[in-house]
Amino acid sequence: MQMRYRYRIEPTAAQQAMLARVFGCARVVFNDALRARDEAYRAGVKLSDSEIQRRVITAAKTTTERAWLCEVSSVALVQSVNDSRRAWRNFFDSRTGKRRGRCLGRPRFKSRKDRRQSFRLTRNGFSLKANGRLFVAKVGEVRVRWSRELPTAPSSVTIIREPDEHFYASFVVDVAASPLPPVVREAGVDVGIARLATIADTDGGRSEITNPKHLRLKLRKLARLEREKSRRGKGSANRDKSRRKVAVAHNKVARARRDYHHKQALTLVRDNQVIYVEDLNIVGMVKNHSLAQAISDAVWSQFVRIIGDKAVLHGRTVHRVSRWLASSKTCSGCGHRLDELPLRVRTWVCPTCQVVHDRDHNAAKVILAAGRAERLNACGAPISPSITQKARSNEAGSTSTAA
Repeated sequence: MQMRYRYRIEPTAAQQAMLARVFGCARVVFNDALRARDEAYRAGVKLSDSEIQRRVITAAKTTTERAWLCEVSSVALVQSVNDSRRAWRNFFDSRTGKRRGRCLGRPRFKSRKDRRQSFRLTRNGFSLKANGRLFVAKVGEVRVRWSRELPTAPSSVTIIREPDEHFYASFVVDVAASPLPPVVREAGVDVGIARLATIADTDGGRSEITNPKHLRLKLRKLARLEREKSRRGKGSANRDKSRRKVAVAHNKVARARRDYHHKQALTLVRDNQVIYVEDLNIVGMVKNHSLAQAISDAVWSQFVRIIGDKAVLHGRTVHRVSRWLASSKTCSGCGHRLDELPLRVRTWVCPTCQVVHDRDHNAAKVILAAGRAERLNACGAPISPSITQKARSNEAGSTSTAA
């Protein structure tokens, strides 16, 4: 499988100026390619990928307006054209139903005011030197902070400038899978705000992952920095310094959260053979303005994605349960489903079996039972409300068949 290894790089002042030039050229080529595709589509003309590349790079270099494209590596420009092609085709595939997931909007032009800039190079545009430096075409050898070794030779690298004005090199490498010893236990995971995740396993155990709320801990400092920035004049050097302070604070929050997610996801993958998670509509959930900040601070999508990546690497399985499963309102004991359950209610009593349920733990048990029923029964077909009973009957049937 392919993975990204990201390292901090320290270009000199001259190299930073050259990198800024590459960022700008790649951005202009991307916008020109996007504009050419849009104009051809509106005119009913079909242009090939090679024709668009010839227009926005080869032919553009001969004009007065785009002659400065010759000053940077052509590899970055070609990859920028490929990015525009991928964005355009993803848009149409999303509209026609070929691409799964929510509908994508029309590709937008890149802006020079975006604080995060990047460009990508393939193997003929960079190389790793024996002295540990990264050679970038027409930029030179750049110092890299090697925090760990690359497992294999990288196939491409993306040079990134973050809003805090730090530069990074993100390498794409092929990593061989390293399966962990198999275990019998399976787990259902219910993500939340008060607790990042509540876990119910097949051994009958319950565990919780606390939610550190990294953003909430830094809100006072971020508010103070934002007030400081608002007092500075627009376009002034002092305002740019304040903007960088805000970017540094946000970067610290993001890195702390990402590190916490990696550690908790690895523990979860090590202890369970199969992990069941709910396929939540997070984009729709953040439209609730009362919970949007708390949901965004938890970043459930990043946590679930990291669990999936580590599961593939270590030979585990992650199964997504339908978002339409009423996990919180369904009794994990008898399958009774409540008509409604307000969010403020954290514990409730089943009117049928009189069992007292913790909202999150009950949801994790229902997700576990529903996921096992789907995998053992019909590979994702709809199941009856009596989730636990159906899972038990399927297990009993498979046991008698094996006997």
